[in-house]
Amino acid sequence: MHTRLTWICHGPTSAGRNGRFPLDEPLEESAVAETRAIAGGLQRADRVLTSPALRARQTAQALSLDSLPDLLLADCDYGRWGGMAIADLQMQEPENLLAWMSDPESAPHGGENIRQLAERAAQSMETQSVLGGHVIAVSHAALIRAAILNVLQAPLSSFWLADIEPLSIIRMTHNGRRWALRFAV
Repeated sequence: MHTRLTWICHGPTSAGRNGRFPLDEPLEESAVAETRAIAGGLQRADRVLTSPALRARQTAQALSLDSLPDLLLADCDYGRWGGMAIADLQMQEPENLLAWMSDPESAPHGGENIRQLAERAAQSMETQSVLGGHVIAVSHAALIRAAILNVLQAPLSSFWLADIEPLSIIRMTHNGRRWALRFAV
């Protein structure tokens, strides 16, 4: 069964702009107009799913997409680091931050580690490949990055080598046997 999966990273938030681990914050006011600007480039989908986070749901709404929330598309659980500035963590907990960024099994913040996030992304992709058709998934940079690693069969140590900007669109296809990244003009 053929599947097209179009990932959309949610629009900009104050946490992203200020280098903080996110909480369940809304999009920035300017993000709604930015988000609407990309709506014309989207193709009709058989299913539209979104992370349950407010910023992802607002992105889908600004794109005029009727979506269903999917827990598998949730952002990484940053545990007690939620809302904290990365610069502050570099000063207060440099060894914990380094451990989390260098060891996919580490979760010193008490939340989800990178391996768990990657397993969740792979589970979501597997579900969509069984259903087939075209699905749009509005999610978060971390989850989309994990999905890319899944397609490339890259080691989790590569997690930090891909930057996913707000409102990025990443396309993937599944031909019934394997996933592939799809780059379009």
